[in-house]
Amino acid sequence: MPPPFPGKEQILEFINDSPGKVGKREIARAFHLTPGQRIRLKQALRELEDEGALGRKQNRRYFAGKLPTVAVLEVSGTDLDGEVMARPLNWEGEGEPPLIYMAPEKRGHPALGIGDKALARLSRSGGAYEAQVIRRISSAPSMVLGVYAVDGKQGRIRSTDRRARNDLMVAAEDAKGAVRGDLVRAEVLPGRRSGLQRARVVERIAAAGPKAVSLIALHDHGIPTEFTAAAVKQANAAGPTALGKREDLRNLPLVTIDGSDARDFDDAVWAEPDSAPANPGGWRLVVAIADVSWYVRPGDALDKCAYERGNSAYFPDRVVPMLPEALSNGWCSLVPGEDRPCLACHMTIDAGGNLRSSRFARGLMKSAARLTYEQVQQARDGVPDQVTAELLETVITPLYGAYGRLLKAREERGVLELDLPERRVIIGDDGQVIDIKLRPRFDSHKLIEEFMIAANVAAALTLTKGRLPCMYRVHDEPSPEKVEDLRQFLSTIGINLAKAQVIKPMVFNRILQKAAVAGSVTMVSEVVLRAQARAEYSPTNIGHFGLALKNYCHFTSPIRRYSDLLVHRALISELNLGEGGLQDPGDFAAIGAHLGDTERRAAAAERDSVDRFTAGFLAERIGARFSGRINGVTRFGLFVTLDDTGADGLVPVRSLPGGRYQHDEARHMLREVRGKRQFHIGEAIEVTLVEANPVTGGMIMHPVESNGYAGPNKKEKRGAAPSKGRRR
Repeated sequence: MPPPFPGKEQILEFINDSPGKVGKREIARAFHLTPGQRIRLKQALRELEDEGALGRKQNRRYFAGKLPTVAVLEVSGTDLDGEVMARPLNWEGEGEPPLIYMAPEKRGHPALGIGDKALARLSRSGGAYEAQVIRRISSAPSMVLGVYAVDGKQGRIRSTDRRARNDLMVAAEDAKGAVRGDLVRAEVLPGRRSGLQRARVVERIAAAGPKAVSLIALHDHGIPTEFTAAAVKQANAAGPTALGKREDLRNLPLVTIDGSDARDFDDAVWAEPDSAPANPGGWRLVVAIADVSWYVRPGDALDKCAYERGNSAYFPDRVVPMLPEALSNGWCSLVPGEDRPCLACHMTIDAGGNLRSSRFARGLMKSAARLTYEQVQQARDGVPDQVTAELLETVITPLYGAYGRLLKAREERGVLELDLPERRVIIGDDGQVIDIKLRPRFDSHKLIEEFMIAANVAAALTLTKGRLPCMYRVHDEPSPEKVEDLRQFLSTIGINLAKAQVIKPMVFNRILQKAAVAGSVTMVSEVVLRAQARAEYSPTNIGHFGLALKNYCHFTSPIRRYSDLLVHRALISELNLGEGGLQDPGDFAAIGAHLGDTERRAAAAERDSVDRFTAGFLAERIGARFSGRINGVTRFGLFVTLDDTGADGLVPVRSLPGGRYQHDEARHMLREVRGKRQFHIGEAIEVTLVEANPVTGGMIMHPVESNGYAGPNKKEKRGAAPSKGRRR
């Protein structure tokens, strides 16, 4: 039985009582943690860093991260509610410092702008700090990314950071030729004019136009957009692969099934009933994946660029691929009718959908068709088109037969079922947004997901038994602290989560079922999601909690994920499948941490880009009413997701009806202090859109009369039509 896992207070106490600075290894040894618990320790330490309780040196040594009572601060911007935020100048940790909110300015104190420094007295306030200005020290130059605008004869920069509420003023001699709409990088200058901070343009990044929307996200998050000359030359020199010793799969009717807007095709599938008498009701499956490892070798120019990016990033109007287009859309894309090298996973499953056997082979394939999810689903539903009609009985129907068995195994395992909607921004030929819709979810989507999961499991099992490391995709169970928070929340709505309960995905599924009966499934789904740990890449296998799997890795997308390329190389070396295998594995733990960082970086950039496109699309509907749901509750307001577009916006606490509100963190709600009004996470709400900023992607909403509050425009109509100039 593993030793009890320490709480955060115990970890902090050990670090505080230890002489000098300690690392994760010393902490793990002190509490006698098992290898599996060390992954959990990593998560706990990260949370303590996020909370500002810990700092970290470059040598990965931790120290107590509490700030002194008096410190020099630099103003970094404002939050969504307009509160001024700052950061300490002497912060020594590698992670982000704790949140610092500047107290409201007193009479006689000069207003502080971005880059200004001040000596301030700090006091703890929950997980953040509040700072009282003692005296202003100076103004310091800092860099700002923004969109150039013209106000009369004066230039202005509107920061892309949604926390920055004020423009920056630019003198004509400091504009560097920028024109209205240009995306620029600027240096904040000391001094003010007309109450605004001054700035000087140092770089024009992109010209005015819709293409700048995604560029803002790319530059904000530091995602590389250019390949080295050596990498481009290597990709352009790539060519076809001979059959040689490869397994010839060209007569097997493998098909790719992707979204209609997919840009690369790196997986193909096939299935048929297993004729073996020993496996009644079983199926044979083949998942063929583009053989990226044949073209991208360890340490070469392409490998270095791919590792730096970690993954592809997908935006409504473009893709920033992990590999140059000559490979990602060319020799590594399984386009129909053309020979392509692949790494094929042959699997046999039983009638219950369980994996009986698997083998991997390097092959040469020729895709029989490039199909979309919509095509396949319509064919399954009895409305095939010209392409799917010819494949319905021989290819599509068998795929659904195998999927039915895999689905049975999924249900038996008790996978966490959180099916969250995804926005799709539709861009016209002119780069403008035509529409925003929630992506539909068909059984054809789930079919491909289950085939990919099966192949990922087979790869992880093969490498687990071998001598080479595997880059597992791990997902830890929720921390005891998060489970306790969830338990307390559920108790407030009449759902019991016993303290002695062993936490498994099916436990959460039962909670969601109870919530559905009670009519609160949306609210509970949001809170259950927040209770989950974050999936990561690691050479230490702790299993995948959400999928209820003991062995899992990513094998199926080496075009767009470097982790999958590592798994391919390990399989090739382990199974002696030829060239391009794993040579020096290196520090897989450090590599996994890097890939986790690049994954989160891309996800944040993608989300920000969608937010900006969405804000631009809705900017002409200011004053219209929308229905939505509260997806987040904070001390400064409510985050609301609109039903029709999935757009997210803030309802500031100052716009709520009645008097002062108190944030009940445990119940995820705002409660009126001297009244009966309450706003809960997951609750339906009617809002009026009062601000939509395409530069930052931020949207401000107010509750409307149906919420007991008279909105800013009583004559507005719900879903008011856009102006005549709106493209549809």
